[in-house]
Amino acid sequence: MLARLRRHTPHVLIKALSACGLIRGAPEPAGNDAIERLYANPPHPLKGPVSVYFIGHSLMGRDMPAMLAQLAGADHTYDIQLGWGATLQSHWEPDIPVNGFAEENAHTHYRDAHEAVESGDYRAIVLTEMVEIRDAIEYYDSWDYVARWAKAAWATDPNTRLYLYETWPELDTEEGWLLRLSRDLDRYWEREILDRALNVDGVDLPIYVIPGGQVMERMTAELSRSGGVSGLATYKDLFSDNIHFNDLGAYLIALTHYAVLYQKDPSGLPYELLKADGSTADAPTAEAARLMQRVVWDVVTGYRRSGVRRAT
Repeated sequence: MLARLRRHTPHVLIKALSACGLIRGAPEPAGNDAIERLYANPPHPLKGPVSVYFIGHSLMGRDMPAMLAQLAGADHTYDIQLGWGATLQSHWEPDIPVNGFAEENAHTHYRDAHEAVESGDYRAIVLTEMVEIRDAIEYYDSWDYVARWAKAAWATDPNTRLYLYETWPELDTEEGWLLRLSRDLDRYWEREILDRALNVDGVDLPIYVIPGGQVMERMTAELSRSGGVSGLATYKDLFSDNIHFNDLGAYLIALTHYAVLYQKDPSGLPYELLKADGSTADAPTAEAARLMQRVVWDVVTGYRRSGVRRAT
């Protein structure tokens, strides 16, 4: 009955019912005071061998985590479970198929998501939700499954860091891509997903945000302001189609993960990298790489929920 209600109720009404507590299990978003306490102090930087587990889809992909591993160095290891447009719900529920599961996980870095999260083997776990993010929230209980994955990890090791990776809508979204990027973090990723998850019993620690959409927005602004740089004229040069990043976009998002996970300025990191299959990735020019690195650091240090602060 609840599933049918959600699928046949307009999005605005779903929000109203949820806010009033009329949809069973949907908590109010955590209040400002609670959020202030959770994110008041940045976590200690990860040091030593760092193992990361990823749960997501093609806006995470295979190549981005492989690039991150090269940026981070030999002490960094990772595993992953992917799907095609996969929801966090489908990754969690055994009776809901993960679209594209066989194709996306035919590689040596695959590990079953429940096995991985419950193992305690990973210092950090990165989750992302399907897009369209509004549909994920309306139909697939995004807040609930963020909370479930977090509690499953912390039940084994309360020191595990949890991260929600913010992505972006399609480039030709009706509302306008840049307008969506400027609004979606606050109204969807934070309020409707993260803040509700933070008000679930047992979610007592911060879940940090890897602000991929915000980095894309800032890169767009920088390229527009400067007229582009060598090898990177507009934000569309970061994409292979209407939503998926190409090798340059994968590098940008790998830098973003590096800056958040390691709390380090990515300036000076290498930019000629390999893809997950061992082939050579298309590399940004030195000028474009410097711009990407600067933009990433500016964004993550200017966003409290990343958990990263610029040294004073």
